[in-house]
Amino acid sequence: MRRVVVTGIGVVSSIGTGAGEFAEALWEGRSGAGPIEAFDTTGFAHANGCEVRGFEPERWLRRVPVSEAGRATQFAIAAARMAVADAGIAESALRERPGVVSIGTTDGGSDDGERLAQTVVRESFEAMDPAAARRVPASRLAVGVARELGLTDVDVSTVATACAAGNYAIGNGFDAVRLGEAEYALSGGADALCRMTFTGFYRLGAVDPERCRPFDKDRRGILTGEGAAVLLLEPLEAARERGARSYAEVLGYGLNCDAHHQVAPDGDSVRRCMELALADAGVAPDEVDLISAHGTGTKANDATECGAIRQVFGEQPPRTVSVKSMLGHTMGAASALGAAACALGIAGSFVPPTINHGETDPECGIDCVPNTAVEAELNVVQNNALAFGGNNAVVVLGRPR
Repeated sequence: MRRVVVTGIGVVSSIGTGAGEFAEALWEGRSGAGPIEAFDTTGFAHANGCEVRGFEPERWLRRVPVSEAGRATQFAIAAARMAVADAGIAESALRERPGVVSIGTTDGGSDDGERLAQTVVRESFEAMDPAAARRVPASRLAVGVARELGLTDVDVSTVATACAAGNYAIGNGFDAVRLGEAEYALSGGADALCRMTFTGFYRLGAVDPERCRPFDKDRRGILTGEGAAVLLLEPLEAARERGARSYAEVLGYGLNCDAHHQVAPDGDSVRRCMELALADAGVAPDEVDLISAHGTGTKANDATECGAIRQVFGEQPPRTVSVKSMLGHTMGAASALGAAACALGIAGSFVPPTINHGETDPECGIDCVPNTAVEAELNVVQNNALAFGGNNAVVVLGRPR
């Protein structure tokens, strides 16, 4: 088993693009919330979300025509290119090495699918853009990254385990690199805002009218968001040989699926997934310095997750934060952005805050680092992801030793 480190981070988010800007925004506790402009919100009583503003796909897409890449694919490609550049590796050098491209998603190209359907309904099939039809399959996300970077000796997968997909993808890449099946992995998640997902959560009564406030006694739900994060994973020895910076080491991960309920998390299953991840990482609960929670801001999720955390870590668990308070719920990108935040927190010795916080719900009973970041040396950080259908994924990162 080879040790695996994160040497590059690429981020597209509502609070910042690129590792440096993202880290700065996390430290400042910046909010990405605002009125949704990605689709027509007429008829909704409230429609705030965390939308990526000012994104220029032409800056990142060189081999893949912009017309052939949906917004989520554009985010994935941009984040992957940033991760490679951040790691200090020439893109041409990756083409000579066997690798993995694994991208998680919830909606894939659903935003393009919606536009196709609207065109057909409002006009006709003849008015439909044929190129838009090719952008819809979710497989375009990972394939688009490989195509843009000119990678041919790669295993390509798009993972669709809903809101845990980013962590699943990181686990895929981690396994391939630590087992010697690949010399690098580009792993993460990407999703774009779409009307379908927003409407689904809205009809469930799970969208907060103004802001996302995880663990707060007055929390009212999520804000939908969008973006992407991709981590470049390499063997520790290879990173050392080329003098690369290592943000963090991937220590292990855990996956499970309880299939208990379509939307409600199961506390015992969440507990078990955390235990699996800690066992894979060879880490005891008292060694964990920080938990990046799934922390959606819904009543059921936050209380269930915090209860499971206390089962594993005791009544005084490590600091437990939710970056969704800043980013909204970015679906398949969520745990990838969480993993990027964890790696940047380890490297920068800080804990990002849970913003929009008034008073902690006693049922949660955790220190969520309210509103203001704190300096802290982080040696082990746990990144949680819980998804519809009972899909859970937990990744454990550590300070490179």
